[in-house]
Amino acid sequence: MNGYGIVLAFATAVLSGLVGTFALMKKMALAGDVVSHLALPGLGLAFLWHFDPLLGAAGTLAIGIALIDRLQRRTGFATDAAIGVIFVAGLALGTLLTPREDLIDALFGGFEPLSMVRFVAGIAGCAIVAAALFLMRDRLILIIFSPDVATSLGIGVARVNFLFLCAFGLTVLLGLQYLGALLVGAMIIVPAAIGRRIGRTLDRCLLISAAAGLAAVAIGIAVAARWHLAQGPAIVGAATVLFAFSLVYRENTP
Repeated sequence: MNGYGIVLAFATAVLSGLVGTFALMKKMALAGDVVSHLALPGLGLAFLWHFDPLLGAAGTLAIGIALIDRLQRRTGFATDAAIGVIFVAGLALGTLLTPREDLIDALFGGFEPLSMVRFVAGIAGCAIVAAALFLMRDRLILIIFSPDVATSLGIGVARVNFLFLCAFGLTVLLGLQYLGALLVGAMIIVPAAIGRRIGRTLDRCLLISAAAGLAAVAIGIAVAARWHLAQGPAIVGAATVLFAFSLVYRENTP
């Protein structure tokens, strides 16, 4: 991984912790694992037709998110149920389309080194998601705890949920470069779980989740470089070890 890649990986790790905290509160943390698989058909087409894999993943993620939102609005499905329905089709289609020799890269990451253009686009994506979370924070919290009260106050619940789902999908897209479709969901789930385990207030949860994501990426990159291991599994392994430490910390904390 070059210098651009490391900087963007750190930025994405912090962002994943923040997005994951709200996703955990909305009871959709596991959606990170599922939404990431919606990128598989786009990755498969990109490898098949030889264009940028992240562009292909962005296209199918956008289509999947639009379908999830439409399914929610028309059927009243919960977010996790709607995501599950789309996930099955995305996973099957992606596996069929991805050439066998490129399947490992699609599932576990390992695309080409980051260029300046992709780095700038990635940083811009991080900034967009961070700004969206900052602007939606109060409305998201109110919707999580009382959608009826939010509606009575004139908050567009469906619109806010859709915008959060878009931010969620963009975060998944940013992490695909390093972790692939199979592991990227872990960087949304695990740091958020650490923050929820240790933090006693929302601000502390957000801070700890972001720090845990940053630490997991730093440790994973260092371990992978030192022992010549696959980078994605090393990062997720580091996050898992940090979560184990959080369990011990909380049990020994009065």
